[in-house]
Amino acid sequence: MTVQPLSILVLHGPNLNLLGQREPGVYGSTTLSEINRLLTEAALNLQAVVFPLQSNHEGVLVDAIHDALGKHQGILINAGAYTHTSVALRDAIAGVNIPTVEVHLSNIYRREEFRHHSYIAPVVIGQISGFGVQSYILGLQALVHHLECC
Repeated sequence: MTVQPLSILVLHGPNLNLLGQREPGVYGSTTLSEINRLLTEAALNLQAVVFPLQSNHEGVLVDAIHDALGKHQGILINAGAYTHTSVALRDAIAGVNIPTVEVHLSNIYRREEFRHHSYIAPVVIGQISGFGVQSYILGLQALVHHLECC
């Protein structure tokens, strides 16, 4: 009997398409395509498949979350600035009830005060921030572990 790999939707929010050139002192020098490649490799080792999507548009991210129903077992999300502003993303995650992990490259709690609040945090299974690219890998590992055990 062949086990199907877990399907994980990876959502990257606004301005993450500029990774590698945008504020490298805060976000590092790794590009979004490199992050997606690292996630693909890590997922393979975890017997999972990732489906990355980046958008600067809130509605596109909301639609992707809705479309995840019946397609993906988990969601890994870096909502970028929408973390601190989007009730719509929060409601979409709560509405589909798909296990979701929130990740951030920087430690949002060591930055500007407005970044300390996440609308998403109360509806996800966990949040990882401050470890750069490793935040994504740790988030993926935690999500897969949760899906396999719970």
